[in-house]
Amino acid sequence: MEHEKEFTGPEAMLYSHKIIQLSKALWKTVEKDWQNWIKPFDLNINEHHILWIAHALGGASISEIAKYGVMHVSTAFNFSKKLEDRGLLTFSKKETDKRNTYVQLTPEGESLLLETIHAFDPEGNGVFRASLPLQELYGKFPDLTDMTAIVRRLYGDNFMDIFAETSKMITEEAGRRPDEDELSQEA
Repeated sequence: MEHEKEFTGPEAMLYSHKIIQLSKALWKTVEKDWQNWIKPFDLNINEHHILWIAHALGGASISEIAKYGVMHVSTAFNFSKKLEDRGLLTFSKKETDKRNTYVQLTPEGESLLLETIHAFDPEGNGVFRASLPLQELYGKFPDLTDMTAIVRRLYGDNFMDIFAETSKMITEEAGRRPDEDELSQEA
């Protein structure tokens, strides 16, 4: 679908420049925050993201992990393999689909993912702390509607459905703290 051009070259370049600079600066802090959050669990960002996606989909193909994790297929496979070696994922082929490799969280993988959710510390998260003045001023955190609309156009509705599913999991799990009996049973 062709859009009628309602912008100048300099306007397009300035918009792109702003997106590039702001995204790069934000990602630098997001990456640091995420790494610090999951470091105690001996996970890296790709591994944590794979656990999220496998949970959200109730198991996923390597292709789905690559797509929804915004990573190359070889990256998705290699980090999934490391998670399998740790006993956090299992690999399988479906009887009806021998071409694709599928992963499923093990109970240990599910438990570890939930532990990471419960261990999240807002005070240790730079992006969260930087958003607090907006929350105090407006009574809510930024809803990121514009960014969500852009990502939806880039990656599609299915991508946003997975985003919604992981957000739902956080909403459900973050408010629930495991009691001491559950923690001692997991150890």
